[in-house]
Amino acid sequence: MGTAEWRDAPEESVAGRSAARRGAEAPDRDIRARGRARESAREQQQYYRPLWVEEPARRHPLPDPVRTAAVRALLIIAVTLIQAMVAFLCTLAESWLAFPMVISSVASTVVATWAVVDVWVTRQVWNQRYGVVSEPSSTARALRRERRARRREERAALREQDRIRRRGGTGQLSHP
Repeated sequence: MGTAEWRDAPEESVAGRSAARRGAEAPDRDIRARGRARESAREQQQYYRPLWVEEPARRHPLPDPVRTAAVRALLIIAVTLIQAMVAFLCTLAESWLAFPMVISSVASTVVATWAVVDVWVTRQVWNQRYGVVSEPSSTARALRRERRARRREERAALREQDRIRRRGGTGQLSHP
């Protein structure tokens, strides 16, 4: 099965595809079967199996501003954790550096919280500005479908009544 065929059939699992490929191909490259010790280079290429297979992404990647904010937040959080660890170790060692490190860790925690909020706000702003695809729940979709069907029936009934009135009542079994 080629790469193009895999892209056409994303519902298959990776394990199922690799099992199907193993059945169609020779055993692992590392294990040589008896009698095949002298395979030609061409036959070896035929049984070549790549190390990994790229799968199509299930979700879209983050937009650039959101990714930038997320990377910034991650770096700030990493620095905060390092500062907290250094402050803890300085406290255990009873170093003079313990107090300044604790103060900077507290300040860095505030900045890290702000950075995480920045990621959230940036994501919300991007979704509002560039439009997020709305995927209503199945119940909301079903209710909307029922409402549309009811309106369609009402319009059809009104059209039928108008058609009957225009023809002067002919075709009716009884008049009101």
